Amino acid sequence: MDNSPFIISTVIRIGVWVSAAFIIVGLTMFLVTGDSGYPYETYPTTLTAIWSGLLAGKSYAIILTGLFLLILTPVFRIVTTLFLFWKQRDIIYVCIALILLFVLFISFVIGKTT
Repeated sequence: MDNSPFIISTVIRIGVWVSAAFIIVGLTMFLVTGDSGYPYETYPTTLTAIWSGLLAGKSYAIILTGLFLLILTPVFRIVTTLFLFWKQRDIIYVCIALILLFVLFISFVIGKTT
């Protein structure tokens, strides 16, 4: 029996739960302390700034990490699907998954440059 749908749904479920946990922890910290961890109306805009804020325990960086993980969840799903199709030796669907990854990569690059 093929358990690919179970694996894919598990990846999505885990991604959503982990990102929700980060968002809830960050939001709770923000509501309890009333401090985002950043002065005035500044906030991290790069992955390195978010990472350093996460390591420093800044509530806004924790929330942004959760949002970033939520955005990456569909990417993880496509990568998982790619490996499952590769394991099944279904080359057509492997190619489709690769094309989807390429389109997502291009959209991230275009979104970063604009």
